[in-house]
Amino acid sequence: MARGLRTVRLASAAAAQSGAGAHRKSRRLKKAEHSSLPPNPYKGNRGITRAWHALKYSLSGFRIAIREESAFRQELTLAAILVPIGLFVPVAPVEHAVLVGVVLLVLIVELANSGIEAAVDRISLERHELSKRAKDLGSAAVTVALVNCVLAWGFVLGPHLRGWFGF
Repeated sequence: MARGLRTVRLASAAAAQSGAGAHRKSRRLKKAEHSSLPPNPYKGNRGITRAWHALKYSLSGFRIAIREESAFRQELTLAAILVPIGLFVPVAPVEHAVLVGVVLLVLIVELANSGIEAAVDRISLERHELSKRAKDLGSAAVTVALVNCVLAWGFVLGPHLRGWFGF
């Protein structure tokens, strides 16, 4: 009986090995099928060239946001005031990170909202319920980021302000 069990184990081990080999061969065939696809003309850059182009596109996006989006300009002005305050106010290092981070989050969400609005306007300028929904949701995200910023600054600086001004 023990010998029969051993034979079954050896047979199943051999089947497993041949199955693994077949699996590897199958993966190689699938990979070869994918490589026969035409290359994406927008994904041609690799390494440092890709990073350089990404940086150029990002700077272009900043220029467009500053030139075309009044809400972004207002929030950028607010960030120019709040970030130095957040860096130099005498609080713990983690509180510096929170104060600066929530201001940067507002800018990030505003950029995303501007992208959503531009994409919706690109599709169609006519009024549509889904277009309105997309724009309203983007606006709501900016509002949540702004409220988050106000609350974080209040929670971090509130106790310090009471101590500094004695109220």
